[in-house]
Amino acid sequence: MVAWIVDSSKFGILRRRDMMEQVQMSESISKEGYRNHTSVTMFVLLGLTSEKDLQLILFPVFLVIYLVTLISNLGLIILIRMDSRLHTPMYFFLSCLSFIDIFYTTSVSPRMLSDFFKDGKIISFVSCATQYLMFTWMGLSECCLLATMAYDRYVAIGNPLQYSAIMNPNLCSKMVTAALGSGFISSLVETVTCINLYYCGPNIIRHFFCDLPQIVSLACSNTFVCQIIIFLIALLVGFGSMLFILLSYGFIAASILKISSAKGSLKAFNTCASHLAVVTLLYGTALSVYMRPTSNHSKNQDKVLSVFYINVIPMLNPLIYSLRNKEIKEALKRVMKRARFLSQ
Repeated sequence: MVAWIVDSSKFGILRRRDMMEQVQMSESISKEGYRNHTSVTMFVLLGLTSEKDLQLILFPVFLVIYLVTLISNLGLIILIRMDSRLHTPMYFFLSCLSFIDIFYTTSVSPRMLSDFFKDGKIISFVSCATQYLMFTWMGLSECCLLATMAYDRYVAIGNPLQYSAIMNPNLCSKMVTAALGSGFISSLVETVTCINLYYCGPNIIRHFFCDLPQIVSLACSNTFVCQIIIFLIALLVGFGSMLFILLSYGFIAASILKISSAKGSLKAFNTCASHLAVVTLLYGTALSVYMRPTSNHSKNQDKVLSVFYINVIPMLNPLIYSLRNKEIKEALKRVMKRARFLSQ
């Protein structure tokens, strides 16, 4: 495969062999030695793989995954809006989750797909920062939204008689707005802190998208403050939402144990099973990537896990909720009957 990199002085184009030599040379020179050079304005993504034959196999696979993600999530949003029986807080939050998943995977997937056909996976500094801003915004917002959905399930099971009064449309809208707002502010703070670091070379990102750990590792200036801010945001938003979910499920478990009927307990648990599966998939893969010690990191393993939580989970979320949900299946049948009736 022929890959390309941009030379900082001539912006010339080198072949794959020369690029790997450049990577080795860049990593062997101390970052302090670059301070007299022009600041980095572009980054080079090494991509998912450098094998040409493997790229030809992976492109249609990821294209299908991306199209299924768009169709299933958009279809779920439309179905919820069309069927009045699904106009409840749970399905409102579910439609918002689908909305976030669409933008979450779109922040990375189109660029990754186009890079399969590029020898030089070059991305500008601004585009890299924009991609990370959108990716983190949607990711952190999803964490907050999943915490909101856990609270919704707790109210539905723990206080069913007052569920409609507590989870009124006004409160639901405010909770979604708060989730998106907190995700945006957190991602903006991270991105601004990251781009204000000094980058003088090397400019090789060993990933298929602009992820913060890989970007910060290329900085020539002191990254202590940046790492502290990243840690605080991860603690407040990421772990905070996970702790809230765990507490909610603790109260849910206590409420289920109080239900005398085995059938009622099973029904209450089934209302949470899909949400619990989505939470486990997202947090399980994200924590395995970002919380492992640096010494245990495998770049290829990180790429595989990143593919899972960026590409696969957004595709699975609507399927998980739809396959286990009778109301969605019935709503789909009603919509299909209505469509057949109108077509006659």
